[in-house]
Amino acid sequence: MRSRLLQTLALCMSIGFWFGPAVADDRLAALKVGRVASGTMAAPFELKSLDGPAVELAHLKGKVVVVNFWATWCGPCKEEMPAFERLRRQLDPDRFALLTITTDLQRQGIKHFLASLHVQLPVLFDEDQAVSQAYLVRALPTTVFIDQQGLLIGRAVGPREWDAPAAVQALQSLMP
Repeated sequence: MRSRLLQTLALCMSIGFWFGPAVADDRLAALKVGRVASGTMAAPFELKSLDGPAVELAHLKGKVVVVNFWATWCGPCKEEMPAFERLRRQLDPDRFALLTITTDLQRQGIKHFLASLHVQLPVLFDEDQAVSQAYLVRALPTTVFIDQQGLLIGRAVGPREWDAPAAVQALQSLMP
């Protein structure tokens, strides 16, 4: 058991994830976001969307990208979805993109879920869970932050008040 834990920790460290709280001078500190090692590239992906067209991470270069991994059965995910919708409306779409990724495959169930929360967030399908695995998603919700050059800059596990003034200010500080 201990050797498996050490192997997992070594793997996480080798790909650059650091799971502790962000330090005070970090622009994402207000969100209690764990930092990643400087220069860690975000894993590329292209996923089908709920609305039809595929979305490719590479096409969002030049924007700050927030990627939220969630599921309809996840209570904390349901709590934070309206805050993501309000956040999305506050930030400039020319400099910011918010993506949500789910392994749920029931399109009608997802549409009903979003409608019941009055949100219109972009939903992408990670059907084979390859993207979730690439981003080491082990608990939901997990939110990943990517800078304009496609580098990982932070990772949060658990819900947050994404539309709180401190959160909006922190994300705006990341945009050119």
